[in-house]
Amino acid sequence: MAKRIVIIGGVAAGPKIAAKLRRLDHEAEITIIEKGKFLSYAGCGLPYYICEDIKEQRELMETPVGVLRDPEFFEKTKNVKVYNRTEAIKVDRLKKEVEIKNLDTNQIKTLPYDYLVFATGAKVMIPPIKAIDVDQPGMELGCMDLSHVYTLHGIEDAEAIRWTIKEKMAKKAVIIGGGLIGMEMTESLVKSGLLVTVIEMLPEILPIIDDDLGILVRRYCQEKGVNVRVEEKILRLEGESGIVKKVVTDKGVYDTDAVIIATGFRPNSDLAKKSGIEIGETGGIKVDLFMKTSDSFIYAAGDCVEIENLVCMKNAYMPMGSLANKQGRAVAINIAGGQEVFRGGLNSVVFKLFDYTVSRTGLGMKQAKDLGFDAEYTLVPAPDKAHYYPGAKRVITKIIVDKRNGKLLGGQFVGTGEIMKSVNTVATALYYGGTIEDLSMLDIPYAPPYASAIDNNVCVAANVIRNKLNRSMIGISALEVEKKRKRNEDFILLDVRTPKEYQQVRIPGSTLMPLGVIKQKLDELPRDKEIVTFCSASLRGYEASIILKSNGFEGVKVMDGGLACWPYELEK
Repeated sequence: MAKRIVIIGGVAAGPKIAAKLRRLDHEAEITIIEKGKFLSYAGCGLPYYICEDIKEQRELMETPVGVLRDPEFFEKTKNVKVYNRTEAIKVDRLKKEVEIKNLDTNQIKTLPYDYLVFATGAKVMIPPIKAIDVDQPGMELGCMDLSHVYTLHGIEDAEAIRWTIKEKMAKKAVIIGGGLIGMEMTESLVKSGLLVTVIEMLPEILPIIDDDLGILVRRYCQEKGVNVRVEEKILRLEGESGIVKKVVTDKGVYDTDAVIIATGFRPNSDLAKKSGIEIGETGGIKVDLFMKTSDSFIYAAGDCVEIENLVCMKNAYMPMGSLANKQGRAVAINIAGGQEVFRGGLNSVVFKLFDYTVSRTGLGMKQAKDLGFDAEYTLVPAPDKAHYYPGAKRVITKIIVDKRNGKLLGGQFVGTGEIMKSVNTVATALYYGGTIEDLSMLDIPYAPPYASAIDNNVCVAANVIRNKLNRSMIGISALEVEKKRKRNEDFILLDVRTPKEYQQVRIPGSTLMPLGVIKQKLDELPRDKEIVTFCSASLRGYEASIILKSNGFEGVKVMDGGLACWPYELEK
């Protein structure tokens, strides 16, 4: 008898499961239940659709050869029955039935299953922000009760935002939340001609990366004309005639024509929980290595599940389309009788922000320390190809390791240059449990149009960390240097660049002593003070520290990343 498989969710993991399962089992009865109208669309492409980099809506739902993935496509091409605009409202695990409701007709129907899959995705986190309307005094409103207040969780949301812009109903926009979605929407709205303000309640934007890189990205956005506000709490929205007009925070009032709420997602696991399925500590559905839930006839995949972080082996929530597709493939193979394992993820992320690429994989410094690792890091600014080759662009590479055993913990990357080869290298090393020595010794191809001789920048960064681990170099971050300056600590900030470089731009209060003359001027430096050396990228700073330490100076540190990673004011 043919297996009956019901899949709840038709965006990412669900269609992947259906398509793979059909290839493995030609007899199975496969049904997809999707609450929305649209199926199998590229949610990650929505910001680019809003700014019209992607011209047509259908492009987000087409196969590589241009066939629209709609219910008819799935039924005729894949022999998969699809109920869109249909909500799964109840699961009876004893009878092995799913109760569904057509959202257009309110008709209720029951579907039997042999295997059920939750691929219900994620929910937008809507903060409890109050709203008022000057034309409706005394009426209590939520932030979503005003018009021109949007989230970005589907094609319908993207269409509404794009329509508002095309109809010239918005010249200014406020984005609430400076995370991944918020910053992707920043570029999209700026490219659409809007004046954009981003408001983030945390100390820095982009919590997916560490603050020392986050502040560099923030300063870059500000250079692009974006008003980025951090450590600022939203108090309320204000509207007129039902349309949002102001955003009020604890530090200011911002006029606006539209608001995008980009405060993150949480697992859409409500139906699974209601059905008695075990839920993990992150709120996602708990699954084993085979993506099976606490019910042996029910699987789960995608943004609704909790998985394992492969670096720290802790439960984690990683709502990424790439992982959803991998999980979906595993579910299909296992329902078909296979033994496919999905081990977990690294929380690998990459996104575009104007001319910058921002990426990360594994753990950040704070996360690593909070988990009990004795973490060390390095920041290396370097070109993405041989520095003398035309078109070379800078990338800042941050690598994080455990001091105790050299275990690689994570990598972060920011810059205008090519980043993907670096993050892919680190992600691969992390997946296989690599060490910093493994990373430094990788045999990576080299040619001037693609890389420097010690390729990929990750090998250079790995060598810098090895210098730190063997104590031949002691680093200090730009953030810590700035704190010392604000506390008026008595230390020497020693710039070892050339006089010409120093005249062009410099850190206020720094002391110039070019690398080439340090040996002749050792007597001019106090031996009882801490000395922090730096240059444009701190390679010369490192060499200067070696000279000083070899001549009996103690307390010598190197500012990680040099001026390239300095995010504060400079003199010219």
